[in-house]
Order: sequence, then structure tokens, then C-alpha cells
Amino acid sequence: MTDKKTMIEERVNTGLRGQWYPVAKSVEIRKDHPYGTALLGEKIVLWRDETGAIKCIEDFCPHRGAPLSYGKIHDGNIGCRYHGVIVDGEGVVQRVPAMPECALEGRKALNHFETCEHFDAVFVYVPSVDQPDAPEFTLPKEFTDDAWAGFLCTAVWDCNYRYALDNLADPMHGCYLHAESFTLAFGSKQDLLELNKTEDGFRVSRLGQTGENFDWTEFEVHPGGMFCFLDIPYPKAAGPGGVFRIIGFVSPMGPLKTKVFFWRMRQVEGFAADSWRFLYRAKMEQTHWDVLEQDRVMLEGMPDDARKREMLYQHDLGVSRLRQILTRAAKKQIDSEEKASAE
Repeated sequence: MTDKKTMIEERVNTGLRGQWYPVAKSVEIRKDHPYGTALLGEKIVLWRDETGAIKCIEDFCPHRGAPLSYGKIHDGNIGCRYHGVIVDGEGVVQRVPAMPECALEGRKALNHFETCEHFDAVFVYVPSVDQPDAPEFTLPKEFTDDAWAGFLCTAVWDCNYRYALDNLADPMHGCYLHAESFTLAFGSKQDLLELNKTEDGFRVSRLGQTGENFDWTEFEVHPGGMFCFLDIPYPKAAGPGGVFRIIGFVSPMGPLKTKVFFWRMRQVEGFAADSWRFLYRAKMEQTHWDVLEQDRVMLEGMPDDARKREMLYQHDLGVSRLRQILTRAAKKQIDSEEKASAE
């Protein structure tokens, strides 16, 4: 029998349930073609119905298990390419074209998931025993403030999602790993860090410098999700606007695959916003992709069991705090599942 500590560790590695996760850019979810992806180790498929509403169900044909994402959209429902079985957005079999009046028709065969769209991304809620109904999705304040303009970039990394989160909770890696980057080459390579609790999470900061580099990260933790944000000071050559803010979400796809979502934001309005957007696309975007690529290569090169041998020190305050949050949430979910199964 698996002991509780192992169960908690496995849940953290897989990813917490009871969370909203971004899974795709809005433009990727269409009315004419399904979009298949994975979340917490499970295959899902998304599409838009005739009204533009997004549907999300398991990517599994109830007939023989073929991926529905290989199929086509029929009048707002999804049809399997293998034998034509048509399923709606609630996971109910609507038609079996090869056999009219088939007993499968009308049966609820698949799980479906609640979705929402914000700032060019599609989010999916994965229910848990202790939180089966989706809570209100708490947005980063920049998403609802017209004074902020930005771009969404996504990437798939072949590593556990925990590595991506740890990387974001570690301001000291910027001046080493990204030392030759546009703005991250500045600042001291020696420092101490401090951890401060905030109303919704925590902030980890460098003590010896402010406004020079990747100096801090703040995580917000809410009943239905978690995200982080950080600022990178920009020189005047970077165009109009304030600091360069990055808002990050991390979605676990599978044990060794994660999808990162980074919004690159500046507080700039009107004509200045148009100017900055043009400058970003024409001149600066590649430098930021270079930084992400440096992160990807480093994290993918680390062994998946690095935690068993790592030797943390003072700079890992944010990493340790993040792991505590995930572990406590995983324990709560498993306790709820055990209680429900015993009743």
C-alpha cells in the first residue's frame, strides 16, 4: 500500500487539481477544427461551437478510444475520424452514423471541463473532490487594466512543471544564466534574498539591488489557481512605457512535459502603446525568446529526480516556500479523497 508521503509527492509531481490552467492561445481554438492537448497527464480536446463558446472534453472516442482531436466539427459537436461517432461538448454521444438508433446514442460517456477566456488565452478548470465546482477565476490586475498592453507567448518544455515554477521563484539565476541578455546582464552576482508574505502569497527579493535586473518575483495563490509576476527594468532605448512586466502561468501537461504561458507587459497607453508594440515585434521579441530558450535548455538538462540530491542554500527561500504551498495543497486534496472514499 502506498504511504501518504509518497501519495502527496506523486500528486505534486502530477499537478494539483481544483485549479484553472491555461492550455492554449484563444486563436488556436476554432469552430472548424479541434485542438488536442494534455493537462495533468490526461488528453483533452477543445473546440468552439456555432456560437463561439469553447467546449472541452476528454480526447477519447467512447467507441474504441481513438483521439477525437483527429476528427472534425459537425454543427458544434465533434466527430471521430475513425468511425464517425459524434459527441457533444458535455461528453454525450449524439449520433453513431454507422448504426442508426445505436444504444450508445444519448449516453453520457466522457468528462467535460469548464473553460474561460482571458487576455488571449483559454483556461480549463480541473475539478477536485474538495472543490468540484469551479471557483471564480482571479485574474492578474493587469488583464483588466487598459493602461497595460502586452503579448502572450507560450512554449512547451520537456521537463516537470515544478522545474518551471522553481525557476520563476529564483531571482538569482538571472544574472548568471541570462548574463548576456539585453537587460539581464546588469547587477551584482552576489547577494542575499528575503522572503515576505503578501496578502495573497509571497514575494522573494534580492536585498542588495533594486531596479537593476530580475530582482524579485511575487506569487499570488488563490483558491482556483496560482500565477507569478516580475519586473525587468528597461533602458530608454527600449521605447516608451514603464518597466517590462512578465506575468507567468505554468500548466502541467504530463510527468515530463509542461507548457509555460508568459505575458510580456508594459504600462503604456494610446499612440505610445502602438509604438511600443511595433518596436517589440520588430526589434525586441527575439531577445526575449532567447531568454526563454536558455531557461528551457537548462531545465530540460536537469535530471527529473534532482530533488533527491540537491543541496539548497539561502538563495532558495522562494523555491522552498513554493514547494511548501504545493505540498500542503496536495495533502489537503488527498485527505479529502480518502474521506470521500471511506463514506
